[in-house]
Amino acid sequence: MRFRGQSFPVMLLAVLAAVVSGCTVENGSTPNAGTGAGGEEATAPSTSSEPTRIQIDGSSTVKVITAAVAEEFESKFSDVKVALKVTGTGTGFKEMIAGRIDIANASRAVKDSEKADCEKNNIELLELLVALDGLTVCVNNENTWVESITVAQLKKIWEPGSTVKSWKDVDAAWPDVPIVLFGAGEESGTFDYFTEAINGKEDEITENYSPSSDDNVTITGVSGDKGAMGFFGCAYYFANKDKVKALKISPTEDPAAGVAPTPEAVKAGDYKPLSRPLFIYVKKSSLERQEVQDFVRFYLNEGAAQVSKVGYVDVSDEQIKGSREAFEAAVKKE
Repeated sequence: MRFRGQSFPVMLLAVLAAVVSGCTVENGSTPNAGTGAGGEEATAPSTSSEPTRIQIDGSSTVKVITAAVAEEFESKFSDVKVALKVTGTGTGFKEMIAGRIDIANASRAVKDSEKADCEKNNIELLELLVALDGLTVCVNNENTWVESITVAQLKKIWEPGSTVKSWKDVDAAWPDVPIVLFGAGEESGTFDYFTEAINGKEDEITENYSPSSDDNVTITGVSGDKGAMGFFGCAYYFANKDKVKALKISPTEDPAAGVAPTPEAVKAGDYKPLSRPLFIYVKKSSLERQEVQDFVRFYLNEGAAQVSKVGYVDVSDEQIKGSREAFEAAVKKE
């Protein structure tokens, strides 16, 4: 399933700070008891001198959710360590293909080629939808000439071979202020999704931009230059609304039809084409381990409350139910 994001910056900043101080983010967590989908108590692994480790890698976007869930999980499970690395969706799948991790955070769906490589190594994946995101296009707060932009105008700026040098090159009514571009790097699922949605082909983008795997670098870049533009997940915008300005996005030729990246618009499917699903991919063989079962079950139940707390958008009741049912069915097969 594919999807093509209110304001709580103070709370979100506090949550993000708590997350950073919680589980180990290598750029880990803690079982005692948890509640399953039907209200049953999860079984904690037996206590040992060294904690059992769950290895997770991948998306910087989904990391924010997973880290918050891991912190809550560790408060109930004292003998499990969630080792969380952040290398980007693409690299996360490479780690999964190599058999080095139990769970891959992903801000896009797995590619057919990645799935095929997993199968070659006898690795079967369980795809679980956990949240929604609205990729947010932001400009500097001193940018007073644009509030809404069309997909066609974005493509003119971001497409390969773009000749756009200033805002005036995009719209003659806009000033002759140089455009400076910032965004995710090529290992990022955010990069993949943005390039496909805006440029029509994944991985195709102008050479005249500064890529980074750290969305905070993009925010710093956009906030530091009057003519700057950048893109990242909505949670980073909600946490930095005082530093940058989000643009409304119009899928039509009429900028007046633009829609702002609010949680309501993302959930309703009105924020087009930059609404997207967020996933975790679980290696099915890892579900033979009780601690992995406990963590994933916790993630889909109690942990689901962390999605909105860290600034992303809750999936529908039907969608989270589907993820829970898929997980429980996979557990029964293991």
